[in-house]
Amino acid sequence: MSEAAVPAFHASTRLYRFTLLLFVSMLTFGSYFAYDSIGAIENILITKLGLTPGTIGSLYSAYSIAAIAIVFFGGVITDRLGTRRASFLFSTLVTLGALIVALAHTSWMIFVGRLVFGAGSESLVVAQLAILSKWFKGKELAMSFGVSLTISRLGTLFSFNTEALIANYFGNFRTALWAAFLLCGLSLLCNLAANEMDRRGERVLGMKNEGAGDKIIFGDIKTFRLSYWHVTFLCITFYSAIFPFTALSTNFIAEKWHIPDIESGAGGFFYQAFFNLFHMFTTAPGITSIPIFASMIFAPFAGRLVDKVGKRATLMIFGSLLLIASHLTLGLTALDPRLPMILLGTAFVLVPAAMWPSIPLLVPKEKVGTAFGLTTMIQNVGLALFPYLNGSLRHATNSYTASQIMFAALGVMGLIFAVLLKRDDARHQSVLERPEVKA
Repeated sequence: MSEAAVPAFHASTRLYRFTLLLFVSMLTFGSYFAYDSIGAIENILITKLGLTPGTIGSLYSAYSIAAIAIVFFGGVITDRLGTRRASFLFSTLVTLGALIVALAHTSWMIFVGRLVFGAGSESLVVAQLAILSKWFKGKELAMSFGVSLTISRLGTLFSFNTEALIANYFGNFRTALWAAFLLCGLSLLCNLAANEMDRRGERVLGMKNEGAGDKIIFGDIKTFRLSYWHVTFLCITFYSAIFPFTALSTNFIAEKWHIPDIESGAGGFFYQAFFNLFHMFTTAPGITSIPIFASMIFAPFAGRLVDKVGKRATLMIFGSLLLIASHLTLGLTALDPRLPMILLGTAFVLVPAAMWPSIPLLVPKEKVGTAFGLTTMIQNVGLALFPYLNGSLRHATNSYTASQIMFAALGVMGLIFAVLLKRDDARHQSVLERPEVKA
């Protein structure tokens, strides 16, 4: 049946598919905002609650520890509840975790909230990727991943550029944490809409439910070829050099370059919020969010480029080189931080746009859920370890130089995996270097 012969919003149309993309992308908007809310007001939490950079790093580690556990056992939950109910459960855990953090009066309560939050958040990300693979594989897969990253990371961008303002404007840092909870609630509502559209689409088109994507079937793992493992280990090194860095980089940039947390502007709250967004390059949280801003703006275009030209392994190599240069410049020189952060943002655009869409190309269709779940679980091992190491090195050395060298070393490891990936891909008909769709 041609698209011209069916109603405009039939499940087979691009309009339906791209509307679903909008709701699926919003699944993680709130969690991205809440994930970095404690980093965005790091200096305030250190002052008001007496936390240390090491404690802030441990709060990020708590998130990832919970994420590892829930992804590992998530298949049992999905088997019993089904894909859509499981994703709703994960959305609920995200919202509940954000609520506990907003109510917390001690570091231990925040720690518990981050555990609950992490138990839902990463499984929600993996479910998001699996749904997009089901609806967009063979069409606009990398572009759909790029759009979802843009909308999700809009949450991070707003977090870094508004949370400190919210805390200052209302005179209470807890108001900023309540904002994170409310946005998680918004994403919970979008989960309901996405689930209903996915359910209707499956019924109308007779689509097979390929799983939520968080289920790991251990019998599948032994069949994955070497290229998949190169992508997975590149994933852990790359993200471990991005998110643990941004978790504490607001304090880093404020201390080393004496850049303020907010830009004062006359007018009401919303005017000041947009004033800070438009002046993000002059505040410490704003400069921290440059990589997120770059990925938010350019990820869909990078995804579309990958769909058309391929060159996935090549782009991963180039992005790894940019990451190394960025961290070394920040750690070993006194050059203005904006340029290396722009380089880091470029890497953050190119590598995920090439990396995540590579996974469905490297494993059989029925094993995509296991592949995404395993990669996410392994990725979170790094995201649990390196925020703690980053905060500990900062506390022990009273500087960020050692941390930046550590992040650059992770970039070197990622570069090695990217080179090995390209070599192995060449032995298998260069699947990753070929385009997904005709230009």
